[in-house]
Amino acid sequence: MSTVDAVINFQGRRLTLSAPGLEQHFAALWLRERAPDGETLDARTGQRLIEAAELPLDLAIESAAVEGRTLRIGFSDGHRTAFAIDDLIVEARPPRSESQGAAGDGHQLWDAGLPHLPEADFAAALDDDRALLALLEDLQRYGFVRVVGVPGEEDGMQALIDRIGPLRRTNWGGIADVKSVANAYDLTMTQRGLEPHTDNPYRDPIPGYIWLHCLSNAAAGGDSTLVDGFMAARRLQREDPAAFDCLTRLSPGFRYVDATTQLESEGPLIELDSHGRLARVRFSNRTERVAAYDAETLERYYAARQRFHGLITDPALTVHLKLAPGEMLIMDNYRLLHGRTAYQLEGGVRHLRQGYVDRDTTASRRQVLRRALGATSSANDAAVSRAATQGGPVR
Repeated sequence: MSTVDAVINFQGRRLTLSAPGLEQHFAALWLRERAPDGETLDARTGQRLIEAAELPLDLAIESAAVEGRTLRIGFSDGHRTAFAIDDLIVEARPPRSESQGAAGDGHQLWDAGLPHLPEADFAAALDDDRALLALLEDLQRYGFVRVVGVPGEEDGMQALIDRIGPLRRTNWGGIADVKSVANAYDLTMTQRGLEPHTDNPYRDPIPGYIWLHCLSNAAAGGDSTLVDGFMAARRLQREDPAAFDCLTRLSPGFRYVDATTQLESEGPLIELDSHGRLARVRFSNRTERVAAYDAETLERYYAARQRFHGLITDPALTVHLKLAPGEMLIMDNYRLLHGRTAYQLEGGVRHLRQGYVDRDTTASRRQVLRRALGATSSANDAAVSRAATQGGPVR
């Protein structure tokens, strides 16, 4: 866009920026508190130095002029500042909603036809920032990554967690066993199959990423199952909009209790962000506790939940894999539903280790690496290209 393509008009407490395909109104107070100068923002941290809540509510714009790619503004409180017009244009384009066709945050939705599993090498990700960034980009795009070459020690994945982490500690400790034990205090520690679910919806905050490391898996059965919860939610929205709407509005409770712990939280099975995009799915048959709503509300909820359950258990949406020793899965617990088939100890030993890493530190690591390595959204484009060359388009 050339300079002449941007037109600025101001009157009192509002400024209008017009550009091809865009007309955005900016409040004078918003421009004042976002002023990108050393009096308003700390140059190193970007944190605000003024108290925005103390700015006069009748603050007005007294002058505004475009000079090249810069907008210079004078305010009624005497402050003068300058904005990059391109930065204002970025601010003026809010993220599209899911209903407008945006996948949101670089997500690539998939089903059982996923032509290849996103994969990373443990040693490479540990030693090379670009390899680590590729792992994190795939994790953001697909919601999971299989990592190979993990050391066979009980805490073998700890070194890579430390590159991203820290490890989230819970009442189960840090990295904990997932194997059949006597007097099991959780169904994950039995031999039964596990239905598709998200982990720990009874916590606040819910753990962001699950790290599941295989030490041995010689038992008959015990295959892992993965379902893209966002794909299932989008399918539900298309096929039964009323059910989708119900699951975004009603918030069941979730509860976990043992001898030393009592954890409770609540939230919708399908959670949207402020732009209407998919933000999180929850599903935990073992721990859900729905309040005694009126009969009509419960009938709608139970029917909607059944429709969603039918999708997350649909073989057409389910990827099956069996982790081998030295492999692990990193899974987005806000997006992925995971489970396993039942297994028999008579056929061998199944011993996995599991830990959690939160979303904020994972997202921070990815963004810092992208900035340091000069990566752009082309990294996501490259992931799609890799998928295409390894077996056709990703659904």
